[in-house]
Amino acid sequence: MEAQSEEIGNEEDERRGARKEMRGAPTVINCSIFIENFGSISETTMDYKVSIFMRQMWNDPRLSYAGSRQSLALDSSVIGSIWKPDLFFSNEMSGSFHSITTDNRRITVYGNGDIVYSLRLSLTLSCPMDLHNFPMDSQICRIYLESYGYTLQDLLFQWLPVNAVTFADGLSLPQFQLPRTAELGDCTKTYVTGSFTCIDAKFMLRREMGFYLIQLYIPSVLIVIISWVSFWINMNVAQARVGLGITTVLTMTTQSTGSRSSMPKLSYINAMDVWMTACLFFVFGALLEYIVVIMTAMRARSLVKTTLTKYHVSTDEGCAKWMERAQLIDNASRFVFPISFAIFNIAYWLLCLPSRGR
Repeated sequence: MEAQSEEIGNEEDERRGARKEMRGAPTVINCSIFIENFGSISETTMDYKVSIFMRQMWNDPRLSYAGSRQSLALDSSVIGSIWKPDLFFSNEMSGSFHSITTDNRRITVYGNGDIVYSLRLSLTLSCPMDLHNFPMDSQICRIYLESYGYTLQDLLFQWLPVNAVTFADGLSLPQFQLPRTAELGDCTKTYVTGSFTCIDAKFMLRREMGFYLIQLYIPSVLIVIISWVSFWINMNVAQARVGLGITTVLTMTTQSTGSRSSMPKLSYINAMDVWMTACLFFVFGALLEYIVVIMTAMRARSLVKTTLTKYHVSTDEGCAKWMERAQLIDNASRFVFPISFAIFNIAYWLLCLPSRGR
């Protein structure tokens, strides 16, 4: 029995060795991408769209040939008859091939068996974003290339050593600075079915602030400054001061709502929320300041009325004292509010701008 078990074990080892020898080394696929169009980056859906030329290069000895021609360009009708890597984009949300006016696919076979497979694709890829520092943020968007059915023992993706990711001339984005280089890496993944080859390209996108400065930051600063005009209006002109205060509060509320219209429903506070909330606090504070002033002035009038009723004499001295206090509040607000807003601005920009490139 022991001899029989040993013989069976030896036969199993021989089978494993035969399968390993038959399998051989994994097929190496050299990949490169030419980015034709890059854009439509959405914070709401956290994705981006890209049009690319995808190129894959490998060697298949079965297709080698002898002859005077160095290469053969095969028609798209025979592409389905040739083995191709089962590459897919693991962070793809949607995608499409281009077929106008013909299938935008091509296979070139060289005499030594080298194959170049090129196709044109339009993809929508997910791009998880960290918007804590919005709109002074930088985002990292990736593209993942992975094998669907072949494990590392059969297939291996790697980036082309030179010019693996290139960009079309004049390519630019309206809201982001698009770098001309991509950081390439390996993202090999292990599942319950085995380890599968994966490579990725990382794009660092830095947001341009011009739009937000013109549309949000500068108008909100002006609204806050306008709210301070009430400090120079006579306290007896209640309609003017209350009207100015309510108008600035409503305008600031509209600005704050507009700033969130193109944003997803975040569970955290970002830099824009901090700015808009602070500006709303300042304009609301200017309105509350007048309420304090008018209550102080009413205290003076109440004091005069009570004195006249009880003693039938005027107390101009007490009334003047409370009126001076009311005017003092206005005078102090003319300096306290601008200085406080300036301190807030210094702290805000010093904290947010350095983290822009992180």
